[in-house]
Amino acid sequence: MPVKKYKPVTPGTRGMTGYTFEEITKVSPERSLIVSKRNRGGRNAQGRVTVRHRGGGEHRFIRIVDFKRDKHGIPARVAAIEYDPNRTSRLALVYYADGEKRYILSPIDLSVGDTIMSGPAAEIRPGNSLPISNIPVGTMIHNIEVRRGKGGQLVRSAGGSAQLLAKEGDFAQIRMPSGEVRKIHQVCYATIGQVGNLDHGNIKLGKAGRKRHKGIRPTVRGSAMSPRDHPHGGGEGRQPIGISSPKSPWGRPTLGKKTRRNKRTDQYIVRRRSKSNR
Repeated sequence: MPVKKYKPVTPGTRGMTGYTFEEITKVSPERSLIVSKRNRGGRNAQGRVTVRHRGGGEHRFIRIVDFKRDKHGIPARVAAIEYDPNRTSRLALVYYADGEKRYILSPIDLSVGDTIMSGPAAEIRPGNSLPISNIPVGTMIHNIEVRRGKGGQLVRSAGGSAQLLAKEGDFAQIRMPSGEVRKIHQVCYATIGQVGNLDHGNIKLGKAGRKRHKGIRPTVRGSAMSPRDHPHGGGEGRQPIGISSPKSPWGRPTLGKKTRRNKRTDQYIVRRRSKSNR
């Protein structure tokens, strides 16, 4: 999908890029597959801000996406490719042979009129979902399950793809987009192909207003604050962060500090992610 440039008639449009939406075939979403979304502004049930820099933005409906792909053996026809404001990838609206409608992630080379299927007997084609044990080594996959039946949790963003490297015993080794090689049980399901909308990383918002439309509020640099408000604040003129490690507003180490504490799943990581892909 090509990226379009705007004519620089204002400072905000100078350098701004956007989508051409050439692959979109349906504008309005399927009414039976949307639910209303409540904007909480990053606050929890007690009203305290737990996620900073959230609030405002356009009203968006949540599209109910089928990450489980549990209708096995029933073919489905791709009826439309739609835009989803809640994720970076596109959605494909599929009509199953029994009349049910569902949304799935739209991979590359999937177009309107194609037929997809899920289950052990499905072909190795983009959009089909199979157990990892039935997928050939070297295949590019996405929407990967971690636990059988829970639905795909890995590799779901625009342009994402993982590669099936090897199979050994009950587990398969999969190389993630970050470069990490991870063991996944072969009974888990994965979808063939690479997630579409490859040019998402080339989009330049161009102005602060487009950030606000997404529901993201401004972020103030810690070095621009006072010492009482942030560990990086204070000083005459501009100052570097200092000798000590970078801190969060609450004095915790950040900017590269490892935060992983889940030792239970360390046994499934064959190789850590490479620094160049972070």
